[in-house]
Amino acid sequence: MKNVAALSEGSVTSTVAGATVPADPPTRDRVTQLLLERGATTAAQLGSALGLSPAAIRRHLDAMLADGDVVAREQAVRGSRGRGRPAKVFVLTEAARVRCGTHHYDNMATAALRWIARTGGAEAVAEFAADQVAALENRCRAAMEDAGDAPLARAEALAGALTAEGYAANASTIASGGQLCQHHCPVAHVAAEFPQLCEAETAVISRLVGTHVQRLATIAHGDGVCTTHIPAQSGSTVTTVRTDR
Repeated sequence: MKNVAALSEGSVTSTVAGATVPADPPTRDRVTQLLLERGATTAAQLGSALGLSPAAIRRHLDAMLADGDVVAREQAVRGSRGRGRPAKVFVLTEAARVRCGTHHYDNMATAALRWIARTGGAEAVAEFAADQVAALENRCRAAMEDAGDAPLARAEALAGALTAEGYAANASTIASGGQLCQHHCPVAHVAAEFPQLCEAETAVISRLVGTHVQRLATIAHGDGVCTTHIPAQSGSTVTTVRTDR
């Protein structure tokens, strides 16, 4: 359970297991960008650049340290060192740098699709999306060879195949049939502007499970999970199996 309280700097904190950590993604993104641009930087330098108090910037840095996004090192000092401890500098970890690169590629992909839309129209974007998911469909189909013909059983096998592709999926029964949930979407930022990507993926799911399906929610549209409904057929059953662990 999280207890939320406002800070004087306008950010928000959440108390988890007795530790207070900041929950201010925009400021944290700005800290990350500065570290990416400047490399090793002290808390004082970051606070000065962002207009934050020493206490506020340290809250962000402590949270980033806890999450493994930064590491702290002693600042290298040339010549004789004065009294007291040397200032610490903060550096992005490799994992954080990879995520920054992912956002960069998201921006490039979005720009490319905007160009396709301008030059070829919505139909060209849809063709591009279909082409992009074709390889995914082939890999999932190969992984589902022993799944049988029942749509709900195939959905269970598809969940495992999608999890192997990084979608963190699971299949389960509901009153009206089955449900395929994907807890991660590699292209969510791009699909938020170009729903053709979600539509192409839904068409792939339909072909792979062998029946009409309906997308009920998508991460790209702000939902927590991509949820696809699979209508029940007489005699079809599927057990609840989590494959995202």
